[in-house]
Amino acid sequence: MTPKVSSLVHPPEFLEHGLSDYFPELLRFESIQELEASAIHGEIHDEAERILNSVVYEEFAQPGHADSGVIRAAAWNIERGTVFDGILTALREHPGLADRDIYHLTELDHGMARSGNRFVARELAEALGLNYAFAPVYIALQKGSGVEAEIEGENTLSLHGLAAFSKWPMANIHAVPLPNGKDKMKGIEKRLGWLRALVADILHPAGTFRAVTVHLDAHCSREHRRRQMKIILDHLQMLPQLPTVIGGDLNTTTFNSQSSTRAIMGYWRRVLMGPKRVATKHLPHPQRYFERPLFRELTSRGYEWRQLNEVGVGTLHYHVESIEKNTNLRDWVPEWCFPFIFWAANRVGGRVSGRLDWFAGKGIELAPGTSPGTIGDLRDAQGRELSDHDAITLDFVLPRLKPGS
Repeated sequence: MTPKVSSLVHPPEFLEHGLSDYFPELLRFESIQELEASAIHGEIHDEAERILNSVVYEEFAQPGHADSGVIRAAAWNIERGTVFDGILTALREHPGLADRDIYHLTELDHGMARSGNRFVARELAEALGLNYAFAPVYIALQKGSGVEAEIEGENTLSLHGLAAFSKWPMANIHAVPLPNGKDKMKGIEKRLGWLRALVADILHPAGTFRAVTVHLDAHCSREHRRRQMKIILDHLQMLPQLPTVIGGDLNTTTFNSQSSTRAIMGYWRRVLMGPKRVATKHLPHPQRYFERPLFRELTSRGYEWRQLNEVGVGTLHYHVESIEKNTNLRDWVPEWCFPFIFWAANRVGGRVSGRLDWFAGKGIELAPGTSPGTIGDLRDAQGRELSDHDAITLDFVLPRLKPGS
């Protein structure tokens, strides 16, 4: 399959496909190279490429007017959308999340058993009365990893992606493919596809601005994440210039997770640095050392990020008592590592937090009298966590053009 910049938007039915019958045979392949050398690759190529290079767009928002020139944004990795009703309630009612102009949401399923085979993006947009654009990033060949593999039922369309939502019309919608950090056909969870950045111009009454929803790779090196960001910024530089807000999950874990071996070496490196020091000085502050090249890439291109984030506040939290997260972690960390992981976490009270989710902007300013926020402990009526990530928020303005500019 060939990743391409998508330039056409389609209705939801465009994502329907007949690839599921091939999944049992595809699961036998141990690498993309092996798949591409097979006869079955020719049979699935056109259909898979059509899905993976597509973007869906629909409008559910009613025409309205802005009460002020302040533009309110939120970014949130909703962990597949599995706790759908709770996520919908939070986006509708939570004082920090409701009534935002733009939402950058990552990890949304379409036709996955783990999330009730919903088209998560479309159902959220319709229920909230928002316009939405959805870009698939993976065709999942199985139900998921860890506890997800034990979910009852079967996938229907087996798609996973990211989306942007807005009260306002979107234009020039397209998605930019990002190279994989590792072969997605290797390992336990096999997938076809690649991550993408979703770009859309938002026609806000205060002025048109560009919104970019980003999900960088977790299973890769820190340098690979920097290269993914460089690809996005290179692409944005080629477009007509507009005020721009980037929001999403940058996966600034501080780790090189390209393989379990590299992840293990990273853990021992942190032992030598001191678990408490890493937990307090680096995981919530990836920009200080481990992920510094990525943030330098943003700064060198004129993108502000320090003032647009609650720097130092974690957005993903790991606790030694979380059985579900421990089960998922076993998919890429050997069993013998767990005593060390528990020991390191217990050195800082059993809970470790890292900042993975960020905003960056160019040609925008923090709205006067506001501060960027991090919204955690989001739960449904039964007390279930809505996601493994906290949401982040930002209120910004578009600077007035000076006369003659």
